[in-house]
Amino acid sequence: MIEKKIVCQIVDEWLEGKDYFLVEVIISPDDKILVEIDHKEGVWIEDCVELSRYIESRLSREDEDYELEVGSAGIGQPFKVLQQYINHIGSEVEVLTKDGRKLCGVLKEADERHFVVTIQKKVKEEGAKRPKMVDEDLSFAYDEIKYTKYLISFK
Repeated sequence: MIEKKIVCQIVDEWLEGKDYFLVEVIISPDDKILVEIDHKEGVWIEDCVELSRYIESRLSREDEDYELEVGSAGIGQPFKVLQQYINHIGSEVEVLTKDGRKLCGVLKEADERHFVVTIQKKVKEEGAKRPKMVDEDLSFAYDEIKYTKYLISFK
């Protein structure tokens, strides 16, 4: 079986000096290799082809036969790495917490430990006739959530 570590090293070599980043490498028991990359402005098919050829030039089919698929982290898919959070700061995201709350808001900040989403909620101030919308920052540790994903809007 082809080792994930070796594929990651090959991908890291190709990524050097580029604005792309590795999202995930999955290798199934029957040697189907899936490599996902991403870029702040999206992934071009030509770059996926180039990376695929680069990987193929470094792996020998004579030693072990494999199937290779190189693609981008799909839009609307949950974030898997910190760089995806960083790239979407200022964008609308959907967060599903482990306790079942689904929240939509603007991703405000992200680091290795947590991320912050600004949501809007209705608050009725004392003496006011109607509630008004106010911003509230919610901070989440990554282990508190099931997923965070870019919210696609057609407005």
